[in-house]
Amino acid sequence: MSTPEAPASIVEIVDLVKTYGADTPNPVYALRGIGFSVPKSGFVAVMGHSGSGKSTLLNLLGCLDRATSGTYRLNGTDVARMSRRELAHFRARTLGFVFQSFQLLPRLTARANVELPLQYRGGIGRAERRRRAEAALARVGLADKFERRPTELSGGQQQRVAIARALVNAPALLLADEPTGNLDTGTGLEIMALLQQLNREGVTIVLVTHEPDIAACARQSIHLRDGRIHKVEAYETPSDAQAELERWKREEAARETAAG
Repeated sequence: MSTPEAPASIVEIVDLVKTYGADTPNPVYALRGIGFSVPKSGFVAVMGHSGSGKSTLLNLLGCLDRATSGTYRLNGTDVARMSRRELAHFRARTLGFVFQSFQLLPRLTARANVELPLQYRGGIGRAERRRRAEAALARVGLADKFERRPTELSGGQQQRVAIARALVNAPALLLADEPTGNLDTGTGLEIMALLQQLNREGVTIVLVTHEPDIAACARQSIHLRDGRIHKVEAYETPSDAQAELERWKREEAARETAAG
């Protein structure tokens, strides 16, 4: 028996509409019939001002909410056809989330934080959870921080733990919501360099940001305005976050020398 082919696109959205209060005199149209796709190993940034529909779209992509109409296929599966329980099960195995505020549990070590999705998934023994968590932390450059708690880590290191946690289940899609929003310029570039490296390794990423320089690190950007796609930009040569980081370090060193 032949094995079904994996879908060419991880995300397929067709005429997606989200309306709040549809049965009231003044419904709110958060998304107004948008459509796009994200290929396997793609890296897409979603941009837009407050009220443009970014958060609504992220919630729909993350299977945290359902569209009013339209189609959303994630890794070949039409999520509208799934029950709430099936959707939760599917979300845990298919998606990884990275948030602006890290959302780490302060009393747990880095390794224990990363193990949490494996515990929620169930069916994985303690030794295997430990092995996978340590491998994920090593992948993001924290092989020497397994036993550190969030308060013992810098902001950039905490975000790396959060990225390791998002990767530990080998998700089909990584969703990043303003992942550099709480970080200084240098640390933000470090995180973007890491995301670019993960993307080169085959991780599919959708990132929400309001910063054009962060969006330029993706392969494509989708600009939302009033719930519609206003503009789509493809970057043949995305901004190299690692190169930008090195340039920023040189400039900081020069400023410190001049000030001293």
